[in-house]
Amino acid sequence: MDYQLIATPEGTHARAGLITTDHGQIETPIFMPVGTVGAVKAVHMTELREDIKAQIILGNTYHLYLRPGMDIIERAGGLHKFNGWDRPILTDSGGFQVFSLADNRKLTDEGVTFRSHIDGSKHLFTPEKVVDIERSIGSDIMMALDECPPGTSDYNYARKSLTLTHNWLARGWKHFQNTQPRYGHSQAYFPIVQGCVYKDLRQESSKFVADLGADGNAIGGLAVGEPTEVMYEMIEIVNDILPQDRPRYLMGVGTPANILEAIDRGVDMMDCVMPTRNGRNGMLFTRHGIMNMRNKKWADDFSPLQEDGPSVVDHLYSKAYVRHLFIAQEILAMQIASIHNLAFYLWLVGEARKHIIAGDFSAWKRQMLHEVQQRL
Repeated sequence: MDYQLIATPEGTHARAGLITTDHGQIETPIFMPVGTVGAVKAVHMTELREDIKAQIILGNTYHLYLRPGMDIIERAGGLHKFNGWDRPILTDSGGFQVFSLADNRKLTDEGVTFRSHIDGSKHLFTPEKVVDIERSIGSDIMMALDECPPGTSDYNYARKSLTLTHNWLARGWKHFQNTQPRYGHSQAYFPIVQGCVYKDLRQESSKFVADLGADGNAIGGLAVGEPTEVMYEMIEIVNDILPQDRPRYLMGVGTPANILEAIDRGVDMMDCVMPTRNGRNGMLFTRHGIMNMRNKKWADDFSPLQEDGPSVVDHLYSKAYVRHLFIAQEILAMQIASIHNLAFYLWLVGEARKHIIAGDFSAWKRQMLHEVQQRL
């Protein structure tokens, strides 16, 4: 994997860059749609490519390991062949499931033992096993196994958690270097900075991660219960230390405003389930604000979803029609909303990139922040 830094205008830490993988290039800053089980919910691959214009999508190691399982994915020739996505793929390591499925797991120095949410069966994920699974999946970017502590963790727990994450990282990094890709394309391995909301722990973790010299680095353990301003502070602390010549991936964030603020602080890559999950529940994000499509006010509004929207569905369907679909519990409503929201997120980071290169990102960001946070 190669990263080229293209523009860093004065007055902001925002960056425009270009990541090159064997499955194609990624223009940064970029938002990555989440395809947990190898599919972005309610969205076809053709729509991801042509309408949403996604450049990279995510898969989740934990979920793909459980279903369909590595035997099927290996026999298919890797996840790219299995799901028909010919552009880059990033896989999470299962570390977030350590956080989100806390009732079904046990942490030890060796690794993390999960109870499957599907059938209750027990599975041990070690840093080495996660590397092997991600080799089998064949993702272009592999994430290291880590523990994601809650944002409300006390200092002692955060310190213990960070020690565990760093020990796992050292083992995973060694195993990554001692193994080879399975399908003829290269794979990158991103370590993850942790440390909860504590400045000294974040600094320590950032230095530990930076010293590895990996192709890219990630910032984890944010947007998990801590105040938003604290999240922004942690991003600044970490990005002051992470190398300038490698991409930085902020995991699991967030709202359009979060994304703009993260870009302003030097983040290159982001992902979140929000555009699809919220979309399936009737919330549409637009450049002019947020719409709840179940509201009565849209019942006889026959104007397009978004007059100046980037997606085909923005112009095909009226607000009244989409509201009708949600009220009628029609599956098409979820599909339209997911496409719309993802296209908007990709448009937003694309516009951010244009303004970074043009040198007027800060002024554009101020205007957009006001727009995207309004309730329509």
